[in-house]
This record gives sequence, structure tokens and C-alpha cells, in this order.
Amino acid sequence: MNWSTGDLPGIGGSYKLCPEDFFVEELPLYPCSGQGEHLYLQIEKRGLSTPEMLRQFAASLNLSTREIGYAGLKDAQAITRQWISVPAHCEKRLARLDQLQCQILASNRHDNKLRLGHLAGNRFRLLVRKPGPQAKQKADLILQRFERQGVPNRFGEQRYGLLGNSHLLGHFLLNGKYTEFCRELIGDPQRIENSKWQLAAQLFREGNLTSAVRQLPAKMRNEKNLIEMITKGRSSKAAVLALPKPMLRLYLSALQSWLFDQLLQQRLPNLGCLQTGDLAIKHVNGACFLVDELENEQPRADHFEISPTAPLFGSKIKLAEKGPGDNERALLKQFGLRPENWKLGSGLTMTGERRALRVPISAIATTEIGSDLQVEFCLPRGSYATSVLNELIKKTPAKIPPLPAPESN
Repeated sequence: MNWSTGDLPGIGGSYKLCPEDFFVEELPLYPCSGQGEHLYLQIEKRGLSTPEMLRQFAASLNLSTREIGYAGLKDAQAITRQWISVPAHCEKRLARLDQLQCQILASNRHDNKLRLGHLAGNRFRLLVRKPGPQAKQKADLILQRFERQGVPNRFGEQRYGLLGNSHLLGHFLLNGKYTEFCRELIGDPQRIENSKWQLAAQLFREGNLTSAVRQLPAKMRNEKNLIEMITKGRSSKAAVLALPKPMLRLYLSALQSWLFDQLLQQRLPNLGCLQTGDLAIKHVNGACFLVDELENEQPRADHFEISPTAPLFGSKIKLAEKGPGDNERALLKQFGLRPENWKLGSGLTMTGERRALRVPISAIATTEIGSDLQVEFCLPRGSYATSVLNELIKKTPAKIPPLPAPESN
């Protein structure tokens, strides 16, 4: 594992042993206007994923999940505060939500539905359990380095699902390997801890589909539907494409994320050092431009005005030039991919975008609480707290399986 702060010792310890160890709060992108046809609700939830929360809200308010807006997905194993929007006519039905696993902290009217990405960032308060000696001093040195040089903008293991295989599902979907997708979705029994799910996965691999459906945990509705379609004689392609589009896009996005993380690893620890041919991003507005004169642009990177980027590959992605571009094209070639592969149609096309290799961190604080260390900071939207925590602890995360090599002709 390459670290951005590999020359600084980690603090050790562990985190996220219970939801109370991990608190995250969305920072809104704009204030509510106080009027309009949409009702914004600030929700605090505990031990509940955002998709499951949305399903519960939709059922309680007699809505389709498509009518509920949200800015981002939040961890299930955490205490999280996030904003959602519902049609304003639902205001009189809010009492129905009292039985759900969440609490409404605030509400306000606004003119527009909340959209994905409409947040400025997230505020984190995390507890590292039983770190080693001098943990606060060591953590402060790492966080001060991050303040100057930025945080690696990697996605990390939480992006790839419970079994660490979301990017593999995206790869199979992208390449039309629907039988392999089904097998991977139900899961490898050796990587599954839940006993019922593990048995269902084994039965599925043995071809006993009816028994597999019966054994799957109740919450695995999409997996059940997929197997039931196959038992009724539908093709694996039809069964896969019948899955919810947001679910399939999530797998394609995980593939983009895994490829991005590979390119980020190549640039560590010097994520603020530009190279000729880079596409750099302006942090003030997200605009990208080609770097062709290093002597003019590197001082701007040193002041954190700009940073190098890597692609979230897609059908319309602009690749870098010279050395950085060669690396991007080589990564695609290594796995038999081309940008046009992401042009799938049917609501699944991913056009791609450039993503900064590093992001700023702010509002940092560390507090000793008995034998534990509380760490607080803010990150921009789309960035993950685990990028900070893993660097602090210096614990190599769980191994994520690589993509399969392309088949030889």
C-alpha cells in the first residue's frame, strides 16, 4: 500500500466498531428559499443505508422513490445527518415517519427538488479506538501535512460493496457478460459471512435456483427477483437488465472508481506535482485545462489553486496527453477497455468526468477521550473519510480483487 504520508508513523487503533464511532453531517450547497413546492428535511439516521431510508420514506408517504430527492449516499454503519426533499403536499403526512429508524431534525421549503451532488461537503467526527502511544501528536502531524498538501482523493474499499466486488459487477455489465454478472451478484460463498446468504450462494452455484431463492435473506429483494426470472426461463441478460437502473449504474460507477484508484496509486505520494500533459482542475470552479508549461502552473498547484486529475472513464471522457495520457490509455488497454464501451444506452451510458487526485481538508481537530482519539474534519463532496483514517492508522485496507485480464483472441 502506498501512502501519501508514508514518512510519518501511524497511530494504530481501530474505528467504526459501532455507529457512534462514525458521525457525518452534510454541508448544504445553498440555503432553502423558504418557499416552493418541495419540502427539505434534515434527517438523522443510525444503522440504516440511504437507499433503505428512501424506501421506507416512500412507503410511509405513498410516494415513488423517484419523487424523493437526496444529495448523497451515507454510510449505514454510522450516525449520519443528511438532507432529502419530498413534495410539499406530504407535509401533513410527516407524522407517519415517527415509527422509522430516523429522526427529522429540521424542515424548510424550497423551489427545486434536491439533486445528487447538491452539497458543499461533509463534516466528520470519528473515534479511533485504542490507538498507540502519542496518538494525538502523530495524528496532528499527519493532519497538518494534509492541510498543506491535500488528502488523496481515493475511493477506497467502502466504494466496492460488502463483498468488495462492485467493480467486477460493473466490468461484467460493461462487457455484456450477464451469466458471470449473475454469479458475482449472488456472491462467492467463501467471502460471505451471513449463513443464509452463504448457503443461498452455494445453492445458486450448484444450479439449485429454487432453494437459493428461499435461503436468501429477505432484504435481498433484487437478487431474489433476478433468480426468479431465470427460473421462469428468462435469459440472464433479461434478468440483469430488469434490475433497478440506479443499482446497475452504481456498479458501473464502481468500475470507474476502481480504475481511478489505480491511477491515483501511480502518482503517490506526490499528488500535488503536475506533469506536462496533465489535465489540471481549478478548485474554485471545477474547470479543467491542459498543462503544457509546468513552470507557470506548478506554483498554482503549490498554493492549492489547482491539482492534477485522473479520469472517471466514460464514453465522452477527455484523456490527458503525453506521460499522464499514456498511463490512462495503458490502463484501459490492460483490461481490454475503450471509452466507447461505456456507451450502453437504456439509461446506463456513463459519459465520464475528470476527478482531482487530491482535495483540501479543513476544520481539523483532535481530542483525547480516555484511551481513544476523536478526530474531526471537513472534506468536499464526493471525498471519503477513510482516505484520512487509513493514513492516520496506517492499516492496509482489505484487498479488493483486481479486474480479470482480457480474453485472448
